[in-house]
Amino acid sequence: MATKQTSVLIIEDNDDIREGTKEILELSGYQVYAAPEGKTGVDMALKYLPDIILCDIMMPELDGFGVLYLLTKHPEAAGIPFIFLTAKAERADMRKAMEMGADDYLTKPFDDIELLNALETRLKKRKQLEGEKMDRKSLYLSNEEQEMLLKELVTGSRVKSYKKKQQVYQEGDSPLYVYYIKKGKVRRFLSYLDGRELSTDIHISDSFFGYGAILLQQQYTDNAETLEETELALIEKENFLELLYRKPGIANKFIQWLSGNIRGKETQLLAFAYDSVRKRVANALIRVAEKNLDRPDADECLVRISRDDLASLAGTANETISRMLADFRDEKLIAKEGNAIRILSIYKLKNIKQ
Repeated sequence: MATKQTSVLIIEDNDDIREGTKEILELSGYQVYAAPEGKTGVDMALKYLPDIILCDIMMPELDGFGVLYLLTKHPEAAGIPFIFLTAKAERADMRKAMEMGADDYLTKPFDDIELLNALETRLKKRKQLEGEKMDRKSLYLSNEEQEMLLKELVTGSRVKSYKKKQQVYQEGDSPLYVYYIKKGKVRRFLSYLDGRELSTDIHISDSFFGYGAILLQQQYTDNAETLEETELALIEKENFLELLYRKPGIANKFIQWLSGNIRGKETQLLAFAYDSVRKRVANALIRVAEKNLDRPDADECLVRISRDDLASLAGTANETISRMLADFRDEKLIAKEGNAIRILSIYKLKNIKQ
C-alpha cells in the first residue's frame, strides 16, 4: 500500500471515472488531486508537482496530448511519470502517446488491480532512475565539492609535528592513517639490506600520501620520512574509508592519484634501466623542481634537497651526484645558492643528452 506522501493527479473529464478512480486511490493510501479538464490539470500539476499523473486522452479544449506537451516545457514537471487513460485502444493513439514521452497507458474500463499495478510499476521505475541519477551525481563531484569534502576530512583530524629526518612509517607497518602535509616535505623510499636507499617520491605541502596501502588493503611496502620540519594531519583509516563509501567521486579521485603514482614508478624503473646516470640525475632534479614551481610554465626554480636525498632519488652514489652537479654548473644548467640549487632552465635540463 502506498504512503500518504505519494501523490497522484487525475485529469479526467468523465465525472464517474474521475471520482471512482479517486476513491480507489485514496482507499489505497494515496494523496489524490483531481482535475475535470486539461487546462486545470496543467495548473494543478505545476502547483502540486505530484509523484505521478493519470490523464485522459480525449478531452474538450485541451486533450491529453496537449497536457503532456505543455508539462514537458516545464523542467520541474517534465520528469513526472505520465500514464494515459483512454477508451480507445487503437495502435496509432498508443504509438503517438509513447513517442511524446508517456510512460504507460491504461485502456478504459480498467479494474482496481490494473490501476494499482500500473502506478506501483511506474513509481518503482522512477525511484530506480532517481537512485541511478544520484549515484552518477556522487561520482562526478565538482572541483569545489571535492575540495570542500577533503578540507572537512583534514580539519577533523589530529595534527602531529615531526622533526627533520623523522620516520613517519616503515615497510611492513599496517596502515592506520592517510597523511596530509600541512607544512613541510616528506620523502618515500625503498631500503635494501646493504643499506642503500632508493627514493620513490617526494611530497610537498597540501598533498596526501599513504593512501595506497589502505586502498590496496595491504601493509606498507616502502618507508616515509620527513625532509624538514613537518606538520601532518593524521586522517584515521575508518574516517577515510567512510568518506569514500559515501562519496564515490572522492574514491575516484584517490584511485586516479594511485594510478598516476603507479605509472610514475613504471617510468622511473624504465629510466633506471635505460637512462644514463647523467640523465637520471637531471630527471631527479626536474622531479623535485616540478613540486616547487610557482607556476606551471616557470622555467627557473630554486630547490632544496640534500646530496644524499638526490642520490637516493636518482639511484646513484653521492660521489656521482657531486660530479654531475659540477658538470651541470659548468654547462650553466644550474647554480649553487647556499644549501640550495637553482635550476636555470628546466626545459634544457629535460632535453639534456644521454
